[in-house]
Amino acid sequence: MVQLPQPLRRLTPARTVPMTRWRAPSRWRASPVTVVVLLVGLWLFGTGEALLVDAGLGVSPWTVLAQGVGLKVGIGVGFATFVVSGIVLLLWLPLRERPGLGTVSNAVVVAAALGLTVLWLPGPDALAWQLAEVLGGVAVIGLGSGLYLTTGLGPGPRDGWMTGLHRRTGVPVTLVRLAIEVVVLGLGWLLGGTVGVGTLVFAVLVGVAVGYGLLLADKVGGVGRAVDSGDSPAYEA
Repeated sequence: MVQLPQPLRRLTPARTVPMTRWRAPSRWRASPVTVVVLLVGLWLFGTGEALLVDAGLGVSPWTVLAQGVGLKVGIGVGFATFVVSGIVLLLWLPLRERPGLGTVSNAVVVAAALGLTVLWLPGPDALAWQLAEVLGGVAVIGLGSGLYLTTGLGPGPRDGWMTGLHRRTGVPVTLVRLAIEVVVLGLGWLLGGTVGVGTLVFAVLVGVAVGYGLLLADKVGGVGRAVDSGDSPAYEA
């Protein structure tokens, strides 16, 4: 195995999805503990997205799209996120992707957490507080992802679409992800979604945040084995 330099190792704290005590035996069978971990992880993910929205400095590409859809249709960003998730799930049909409890929960819980949390956040005016919200949002998304990904209950709507396209086309998953993110970001921006420094910070740091979230999940509930993360997202929304 290639050994990365120490500074780069800090940017890749987890190389794969760890096996945990709460991992489900299948996508539709889960213990109460696994369901709790799933719901907490997804709620944290939605809360992190809400922090990015509240900061007003730009949000993740999929939330840019949700914002744009919400502005055009006249609905809140939380409900718009749910609508976008539903549309993406329809795009699974020709790809014959298999949903799971995590897929359905993702579409509902992330949207609810985002829509409800953003109502309670103060909307800071000072740039320092806005940047703090952006960094805090990315960190919370990373933590939520670390919990959600280790339940083994299926990918979220967007990432299932990504892996399905990868399997159907043979295009490397990294290029598929990049193409999706660029198209989604551009469409959301054209619809009026917020693009800014927060979007850039998210793009640069979310992978690191998810890596540390997985590392924390491994330390808390790991059983010493890794699992194939081929159908797991690099991050989810």
